[in-house]
Amino acid sequence: MEEGRWDMLEWLGPDASACVMNCLSDPADVARAAAVSKSWCKFVISNEFGKRLCMKLCPEISNFTDIELLTGDTLNSLHEASSSISGEWHILKREHLVYTYLANCLLTHKSEKRCALSCIGASSTDNFPEESIENTLEPRDRVDTRPSYWSSGGQRDPTVQESLVYRLESDLYVVSEIRIQPFKAFFQYDHPIYSAKRVRIRMGHLKLNLSELEPLTGEEESLLTRDNNYVWTYTSPEYPMSQESTLQAFKLPRPILCIGGILKIELLGRVQKQSIDGLYYICVRFLEVIGHPVSPILDVTTSPNRTVLRYYPYASMRTATAEPLEAFSSNDEAWSPWQTFAERIRQLGPNTLLNTLFGAVPVNFLDVEDDEDDDDGDGDDGDDGDYDYVEAPEEEE
Repeated sequence: MEEGRWDMLEWLGPDASACVMNCLSDPADVARAAAVSKSWCKFVISNEFGKRLCMKLCPEISNFTDIELLTGDTLNSLHEASSSISGEWHILKREHLVYTYLANCLLTHKSEKRCALSCIGASSTDNFPEESIENTLEPRDRVDTRPSYWSSGGQRDPTVQESLVYRLESDLYVVSEIRIQPFKAFFQYDHPIYSAKRVRIRMGHLKLNLSELEPLTGEEESLLTRDNNYVWTYTSPEYPMSQESTLQAFKLPRPILCIGGILKIELLGRVQKQSIDGLYYICVRFLEVIGHPVSPILDVTTSPNRTVLRYYPYASMRTATAEPLEAFSSNDEAWSPWQTFAERIRQLGPNTLLNTLFGAVPVNFLDVEDDEDDDDGDGDDGDDGDYDYVEAPEEEE
């Protein structure tokens, strides 16, 4: 150490230094700390401060069982010489790289938009397919002169719940709120509104391949909503639903990372009985999800017992031939991540936009522009209307 200078890690000691590092709230600060010196880099990575920060921002990441850092064959060949590192240190460096980038994605402001949804199934349908779940994604009140809505089957017990299951446009999607409009039966006497009493939201992933779960009839479609087909990584508190035919916004306690792209809406309790048969129904006129995808260079693969976060250092390398990147080397003479990065930039040319979060890779932000969010071309992104917001109770620590 040079005279008149001191190292915080040596001066404070490991315990006090860890307390200071745990107070960092910006992943860029964690990355900068790891770049101070070799000793700081080893301290930051071995104590998993990048993962800890990401866990604070998004507890759902505890569901990841493994991390894969992928690149193309060209860069894999550059790392063939870097195999002397131990397996444990390799895993720690890989997790530091990916989790710090993921934390940066979660904190980066992105314009929220309506998520493109596809339907998986409903727990019951009164008149299939005329009153199927597909109608809940139709913004128009009528289609071909027919009212557009989903209706559950009738029940004598008002406590019987229903559920609607959807697939989001991305397997890693940050959801901030759900908007649901109960259906008002304007063709029935007194125009009853078939709302639920409460709403609960689940997010997660399928245990099976979606192609194996294609609905054929209303009865078979109900099988797709069973919980034994899914792994739920998040469950919201229950929200009260008003018996009003308005688009009611259910704002989540914090932005939630949906791991696996599956969304389940649980409609709890029935309030409206149909006069013609004396049975209780729940009907939904329209539903939309507000949020944004995480990053084009992150995705997830899932199975019943394994959930793998996959990171592609360069979005252009997301091809079927991509392979896991072998261990980084601690040998100064071996090809380092910085050298790989510099070589890649040299190949791309001087006009490449460089957003460098930390040593190994360029940070690639691909935010959706406002004009791309506008599906109907009228300049309205759907987020400027008046909604009845329902706040959730605070999460317990």
